[in-house]
Amino acid sequence: MSSTAIVSIVDDDESVRYALDSLLRSNGFTVNTYSSAEDFMASAGPQQTSCLISDIQMPGLSGIQMYETLSRNGTHIPVIFITGLPGTPPPIGDYAAEPVAFFPKPFPCGQLIACVTDILNR
Repeated sequence: MSSTAIVSIVDDDESVRYALDSLLRSNGFTVNTYSSAEDFMASAGPQQTSCLISDIQMPGLSGIQMYETLSRNGTHIPVIFITGLPGTPPPIGDYAAEPVAFFPKPFPCGQLIACVTDILNR
């Protein structure tokens, strides 16, 4: 795993961002957090991020819409979607060139860490 690898978290829920930030940092990851897809897209985040963790449903641009926009624009970031919505994950479209994982909230912390580690070790 690269020591310069950055995991970005995009979630409108401050408590989720804080919890994920703490979890990932305590496991040795470098983390940036964003409160919306728009904030992430307007920052240097897309160019710096090695793994993206995003909520699916957020006000404004959804996590899926953000991912599809990034992919259409040639920015391919492995993404892990988290969601509080029950049921089957929504379709991603034809843009899923990078590994995509879905975790329903609440999710086992160990599985999320393993997934991030796997993505960053590819």
